[in-house]
Amino acid sequence: MSTTPAAPAPGAGSSAKLHLSGLLRRPITDRGGQSIGRLSDVIVRLRGADDPVVTGLVAVVGARAVFVPIEQLASLGGGQPEGPGSQDGGLRLISAKLDLRRFERRDGEVLLRADVLGHRLIDVESAHLIRAADLELAWRDGDWVVTGVDSHRRARRLPWSHSAGGGEHDHAFREWAKFEPLIGHSGSALLRGPFGRIRRLKPAQIADLLEDASKDEETEILGQVHADPELEADVFEELDEDLATRLLGARTDREIAGVLARMRADDAADAIAELPQRRRQPVLDLLPPGPRAKVLTLMGYNPTSAGGLMGMDFVALPADASVAAAIEAVAAATALQPEALTSVHALDTRGRLVGVSKLVGLIQADRAATLAAVCDDDPVRVGADTDAVDVAVLMSDYNLITVPVVDERRMMIGVITVDDVLEVTLPEDWRRREAAQPPDAHRGEVG
Repeated sequence: MSTTPAAPAPGAGSSAKLHLSGLLRRPITDRGGQSIGRLSDVIVRLRGADDPVVTGLVAVVGARAVFVPIEQLASLGGGQPEGPGSQDGGLRLISAKLDLRRFERRDGEVLLRADVLGHRLIDVESAHLIRAADLELAWRDGDWVVTGVDSHRRARRLPWSHSAGGGEHDHAFREWAKFEPLIGHSGSALLRGPFGRIRRLKPAQIADLLEDASKDEETEILGQVHADPELEADVFEELDEDLATRLLGARTDREIAGVLARMRADDAADAIAELPQRRRQPVLDLLPPGPRAKVLTLMGYNPTSAGGLMGMDFVALPADASVAAAIEAVAAATALQPEALTSVHALDTRGRLVGVSKLVGLIQADRAATLAAVCDDDPVRVGADTDAVDVAVLMSDYNLITVPVVDERRMMIGVITVDDVLEVTLPEDWRRREAAQPPDAHRGEVG
């Protein structure tokens, strides 16, 4: 019965951990110990949530890059050499033959030096882009796998100083699982699963990454996020207007409409207003009827007025509805912005606003009571032409999370949430500021 050759285990007296920087350019020798080339790169295969596994090496033989299967080595972690002239630190082949055809990367293969070392990765814990200064490999369960990333630059070590089993630099390496590589190779990206570890981040954090990314990095991040259309729409809502306009402008009208249809109507209206004039109507025509009607309404208001800030989705019930019915209506409104669900609006038989009740008040009230009996029957409200700063002052004075927008007949036409007001009243460069971290941000995972 034939068996697949196993990956080479660490040699006697060698470390079960290696640094990529110490492996690169090490000599590769034949079975007799004669040098036939040098290590140029290490090939791994991504395995979703598991650490990448080493499948082979790229060796430079003469002027040609060739593939060396990992099974063809006696050991990846050889003994410690005596100095730069020694061959003891070489990677020794166990086969007499080496395939000298020029190396060509296959789909799913990632080259650690070419794709990762010196390139930026997403630090998922801090939601920042960092640069990989070195990588750690370890022997686990019969394979060499990538286990750690070092993002701290330090003095360059001699190429034959390859052991990473202990010493002063160990603390610099953090688990590979805490990073998302941006390798720019579509064939490998498919093996990470839908949008990889980015799914752990909030839309605002992904938007911050995009604003700090190069164009190639933008393309890869957006390519992963695109696997979840709802997340993609949320990210575009959080992007700086100029960047959102550039990224949307690179897409077809139908693709733009697909993103905008999932965005909040007020954000979609802002995005369309930023598009070139010639593209606005074609995109509007491609929106579904419901979102299109809301967007057209909102585009008719000054963007710095209450009408320009408001969302058109809210919970409103007849004033004689029960508290229990109001709570059920909130529970069922899964498509609405969560911030807009903190208040329930009571309407009279003619559809006019007669009261507002906070969700907390409803939860604490008798379920059999009517909405009219527990709501504020003279709620703070604004007209569509109210200036955004005046709205902010009202919300601050009355400690409001939301404020209803009504017309001259007191018919409710929208609701403004506190995040809408903050976005237009904060300093223009607020997106460029570093977000304050919680006091426990560097204490590790919560058990």
